[in-house]
Amino acid sequence: MMDWTDRHCRVFHRQMTRRAMLYTEMVTAPAVIHGPKPRLLDFSPQEHPVALQLGGSDPVDLAQAVRIAGPWAYDEINLNCGCPSDRVQSGCFGAVLMEQPALVADCIRAMRGETDAPVTVKCRIGVDDQDPEDILPRFIETMAGAGVRHVIIHARKAWLKGLSPKENREVPPLDHGLVLRMKQRFPDLTLSINGGITTLEQAKTLLDQGIDGVMIGRAAYHDPASVLIGADALWGDGFAPDPLAVIDAMRPYIADHLATGGRLHQVTRHMLGLFTGRPGARGWRRVLSENASRAGAGLHTIDLALAELQASAA
Repeated sequence: MMDWTDRHCRVFHRQMTRRAMLYTEMVTAPAVIHGPKPRLLDFSPQEHPVALQLGGSDPVDLAQAVRIAGPWAYDEINLNCGCPSDRVQSGCFGAVLMEQPALVADCIRAMRGETDAPVTVKCRIGVDDQDPEDILPRFIETMAGAGVRHVIIHARKAWLKGLSPKENREVPPLDHGLVLRMKQRFPDLTLSINGGITTLEQAKTLLDQGIDGVMIGRAAYHDPASVLIGADALWGDGFAPDPLAVIDAMRPYIADHLATGGRLHQVTRHMLGLFTGRPGARGWRRVLSENASRAGAGLHTIDLALAELQASAA
């Protein structure tokens, strides 16, 4: 979800669920060390619980990045061993690390030495010609030996040779059954599943089958109301605001963002899918897409989009 789940997106998503853990977009350890730290690490207190997702393969760099991030008080630090993009392959992090579990374990130990927050791992079921039935349990076992108690498993292989990042999200077949078997094999670990899950009904089915958690990415971005509003019911929490209430809840945050020199589209680009599948959704998207990036765009622009939504739905 690089370039997608920035801090504005997470604040928006938090208005729809009080319980779900929100993850940052992946940030590389060298970027945290050498880059603009407030821009990379700042987040709103209302985002909690929120996890910092790091990319890297150097234990020293990762430990330093975790140490630098300490004052921001993230609720979890996650090491990404699942992203298949060209950028992460060339930098020897992401899914390519599935081939080097001992190195990942060294990274985890170094990271855990710099924080009291849980350090978790996100991985694939394997890469390229690896046999998932063999590699995945050994990878999980190695992570557990390094002190990891929670592994998030994208239930697809990553093909580092021959498939684009987009194809890697769609072409390799899903194997939810394998992940469920891993939960049976490692009952003392927290195992979450990712990949191909687009509805709360699917999430509940997997939870009922014994998996500990469900991670939903693109579906939660493109159709947030369907995926996030009502998600708290999985915890027995009745929090389920109407989409119009979500917009009202965003107004103070947007006003503060504009007052400090921010642009409206930086926030509203994440809100385009709020009414997906509902009458008037196209008008809502059109008004925001055409106007939110213009000079002087503000809360009145949202009102115009709402008026278009209501007019189109009438």
